[in-house]
Amino acid sequence: MSPTLVVKVGTSLLRGQHGLDTASFINALAASLSAERQRGHGVALVTSGAVGLGCIELGLGERPQLVEELQAAAAVGQGQLMGLYDRAFRPHGQRVAQVLLTRGDLASRRRFQSASRTLQQLLSWGVLPIVNENDTLATEELRFGDNDTLSALVAVALKATELVLLTDVDRLYSGDPRQDASAKPIDEVRNLAELDQLKSAAAGGSHWGTGGMTTKLAAARIATASGIRVRLADGRDPRVLQELLAGQPHGTCFLPSPAPIPDRKRWLAHALVPEGSLRIDAGAERALRQQGASLLAVGIRAVEGEFDRQAPVRILDAEGRELARGLCAYASAELRQWLGLGSAEIAARSNGVLPGAVVHRDQLVVTAAPQTSPTIPPTP
Repeated sequence: MSPTLVVKVGTSLLRGQHGLDTASFINALAASLSAERQRGHGVALVTSGAVGLGCIELGLGERPQLVEELQAAAAVGQGQLMGLYDRAFRPHGQRVAQVLLTRGDLASRRRFQSASRTLQQLLSWGVLPIVNENDTLATEELRFGDNDTLSALVAVALKATELVLLTDVDRLYSGDPRQDASAKPIDEVRNLAELDQLKSAAAGGSHWGTGGMTTKLAAARIATASGIRVRLADGRDPRVLQELLAGQPHGTCFLPSPAPIPDRKRWLAHALVPEGSLRIDAGAERALRQQGASLLAVGIRAVEGEFDRQAPVRILDAEGRELARGLCAYASAELRQWLGLGSAEIAARSNGVLPGAVVHRDQLVVTAAPQTSPTIPPTP
């Protein structure tokens, strides 16, 4: 199978704020991605911009605030956006297809697999999928929240080899270089432990954490945990993407996990939105980490949130850190009645109606990094 590349471009690049207007930026992007396709590689593009272009077309001076206004602006802008991409790719002989997704499209295993097959079919026909969130229909609970997350899930669905996140900074830094003169560049993030340490720093309330880098680190974690290399690079200069695709180093490289999540559990780990959490003790954590065991009620110390049977949940260690995710066989209300009890006692009291495992190992995936001492990668 030929390598598959997913490239994500954000609204800040498409607004034409960095020396290229929107059409010129898209033309340069189309030239680079078409050349990559001609080298025999599969390519998918994840793009923002529909709402912004819709606002321009409608003559709106400010971005709407109401959900229905945003959806209507997106409905206008989607056609404008695809028109720009179609005109940009056509001179290169590259066919494109619009793919609009909501979180709900990936929230069931069947629909996730259907989306994956559709994207794979487009690539097999030599068509370049242009993917965007379906802002016209997505309600708040069905939104990805950002196209960084969407791009990582598209990369997982396509079993891509690489994800490129084009942004308006040249690489990842130890802080926001626009605010902190002492911020150090980071050229490589080697493992999930290092990535999680960076995510924790970015989520600490700094401007760097709230300015978009947090979502990019989250996307990098989704992709690298699935065995996909991620590059964060400067999209303001078209030459950067050209040189990156030619094999030259640019930006920050996130190395893929050497022990990626198995294919059948990637959907479980990344595509679902957890509806609650289960806090477990140290013994249960050891059983999950070291033995690949199912989660039993005896090891659960607290249930957070309200959810029905078979709902996706986060499994937290004693310190409240995410250890795993899975589908809970119990509803939250009934599970609270059985906390700390052994499987035999639950079976006896429930007349064998309730299953022994709260989260069966076949419906559970460990998402935490291996237990090593994390270190920030050296800076030049």
